[in-house]
Amino acid sequence: MSALFTSSSRRDRPFSPRYRRMTTVAAAAVAAGSLAFVGPAPITQAEPRRDAIQQGLDKLVGTDRHPGALAAVRDQHGRTRHYTAGVSDLRAGSKVPANGRVRIGSASKMFASVVVLQLVGEGKVELDASIEKYLPGLVRAKGVDASKITVRRLLQHDSGLPDYTDSLFPAMGDLLPYQHVYLEPRELLDLANAREDGRPAGSGWSYSNTNYVLAGLIAQQVTGRPFNELVTTRVIERIGLRDTYAPEVGEQDIRGRHPKGYQRNPVTDELLDFTRMDPSWGWAAGQLVSTPGDLNTFLGALLGGKLLEPAQLAQLRATIPTDPESGQGYGLGIFSIPLSCGKVAWGHGGVIPGYSNENGVTDDGRAATIVVTATQGSVKDKSVAADRSALFDAALCAN
Repeated sequence: MSALFTSSSRRDRPFSPRYRRMTTVAAAAVAAGSLAFVGPAPITQAEPRRDAIQQGLDKLVGTDRHPGALAAVRDQHGRTRHYTAGVSDLRAGSKVPANGRVRIGSASKMFASVVVLQLVGEGKVELDASIEKYLPGLVRAKGVDASKITVRRLLQHDSGLPDYTDSLFPAMGDLLPYQHVYLEPRELLDLANAREDGRPAGSGWSYSNTNYVLAGLIAQQVTGRPFNELVTTRVIERIGLRDTYAPEVGEQDIRGRHPKGYQRNPVTDELLDFTRMDPSWGWAAGQLVSTPGDLNTFLGALLGGKLLEPAQLAQLRATIPTDPESGQGYGLGIFSIPLSCGKVAWGHGGVIPGYSNENGVTDDGRAATIVVTATQGSVKDKSVAADRSALFDAALCAN
């Protein structure tokens, strides 16, 4: 790849969960009510006024920080503002396009979970059935009893399965060989099966991209249709997402208007263009392309009951704790994130080489998605992480 990760920590790994403990977070009870669905907001120009959100986004970019940033913030009345900061192209110095397309990494897991839960509602998949019912003999990782792993445990990261990305990228500098390599989902599963760090199913939340490769394979198995078609027809087209798509086999460029994504080369210390890549090693776990505005629309539709029946939406929102300090929970493909104002945000951020995003929607209809064009491991000023978390919190807590 044309850029490398500079950290081997779990928080900077591809498709790792992006929500961190916010310094101002207060624990809050999760509300059970639904959101009012607001359709896709019209694309507007980047907000010219230097309001609090713009000021916060400006802080994320610059020397030793991210090259560019973009955000979409929707208030409880459905009004959306788009923001940009920094540059889209380090060589040309061009502006970041408002609501540009970006790779969304693990935010893709929300879409995959919706597909599987729709199939649950149709009686084609049982949440508490063993994965052996659908994919007999495919899971063979050492220390793992596949008969004890249910579909629910896959979606909730409670399966104990090892993560195939730990074999692909044992260190962040190992990304380069895979920039233009296409990998089949079964190859990703083979990598997980060869690992020896599996845990017993039900032993607690443990994030693994392998779970969502299996979820995608189950969806294909019970429908007889490719996963990309399923996520397109059942989610993207159903709610009219204009700029979201699943890359086709072999597709490496990002379609349409988009900022370039960058990664720092740990050898040369240079930020390198990482935009063009084959995202197949993400597949159902992290390959989608979207925009901040589309992610907000998706979250509003999801929590507003436009994608799932009430029973499946309730299952999606039933969380288990991720760690005792953050106060966060994880449902079926989605985090619950306590905010400083007492609200809870629902979303799933994502990391993929060149791009990182945080997104969330609250039960009163506010939504925010913030994207930066380099991962945390590629910036030298590590304080930017706290600034980004504070901005996310402020955007959803604004009066």
